[in-house]
Amino acid sequence: MADRLLVSTRKGLFAFVRQGGGWVLRRKAFLGENVTLTLAHSSGWYAALNHGHFGVKLRHSADEGETWEERAVPAYPAHETFVPGDGKPAIPASLKLIWALEAGGTDQPGRLWAGTMPGGLFRSDDGGRSWDLVRGLWDRPERAKWFGGGADVPGIHSICVDPRDSRSLRVGVSCGGVWLSEDGGENWSLTGEGMFADFMPPELRNDPAIQDPHRMVQCPSSPDHLWVQHHNGVFRSIDGARSWREVPDVPPSVFGFGVAVHPQEPNTAWFVPAIKDETRIPVDGRLVVTRTRDGGQSFTVLREGLPQENAFDLVYRHGLAIDDTGDRLAIGSTTGGLWLSEDQGDSWGLLSAQLPPIYAVCFA
Repeated sequence: MADRLLVSTRKGLFAFVRQGGGWVLRRKAFLGENVTLTLAHSSGWYAALNHGHFGVKLRHSADEGETWEERAVPAYPAHETFVPGDGKPAIPASLKLIWALEAGGTDQPGRLWAGTMPGGLFRSDDGGRSWDLVRGLWDRPERAKWFGGGADVPGIHSICVDPRDSRSLRVGVSCGGVWLSEDGGENWSLTGEGMFADFMPPELRNDPAIQDPHRMVQCPSSPDHLWVQHHNGVFRSIDGARSWREVPDVPPSVFGFGVAVHPQEPNTAWFVPAIKDETRIPVDGRLVVTRTRDGGQSFTVLREGLPQENAFDLVYRHGLAIDDTGDRLAIGSTTGGLWLSEDQGDSWGLLSAQLPPIYAVCFA
């Protein structure tokens, strides 16, 4: 069971540890700096930072955050461009954000995958000391259709590595759909059948290349089972992301960003619903988590320990995490609230109400 919780925020990285039956703040790093994402890896911790005008940075710690060293960041080759959408001309591609960091398979000890804005997937085989753009995805003609979902540029936010075969990859793009590679990233297929985008004109509603999956997760013990929280609802796949089925009537709203799946029970998943589009706050001012145990046929709304009045906490894509037991979950919000559950979400305890805006949480 993981006993570390890494919290990436607008003003630093905060590491909580389990101690004496509770959780305490053990370490702070990069105070005042914009930490957008953290990965707990077998070699240590990786932290992605975004300094705005001064660019994106990547740091690595081999001693649980006591010391840090700089690693390289993904870089687009010269002369690469992307189309920002809305009829605008192509512009030079440059790194805006590391939006996903995932380890390779157990047979790839140095392998890291990075999903970025503006829509590039990068691979490192030396622990982030160097990166290569995955041309098989970048060179797909469908990429010309991609556009930003809530951002000016498209981005890859979800990377799922199949634990049975590390050459099998699934990635989620906002807005660019779901993509599958079975040969380590050399070749890709677009696999959004069953998804729909009601924000598009009717003739484009079902186009798989413009879908807006907000987050995609894979069940480690049953990797063919995946869940997606999409801009237009919740979708589920039981065939390795090759096709998708809408999960209707998720209470109190089908809109949200975060999703987590139980590591041993593919039919059990959690979501953090909100009011969509311009509003993006909890429904009726009540922060809740919804859970299904039967593949989306029914849901339980979980609210014990969460604020139920005048709550304006939005939980981002990486702001919901589950540990490897499936019992412990954490959520972090845009208002700096951090909650943890030890009983699969039945009840929640507040760890902090005063952190900076939280981008991501992960167990280590």
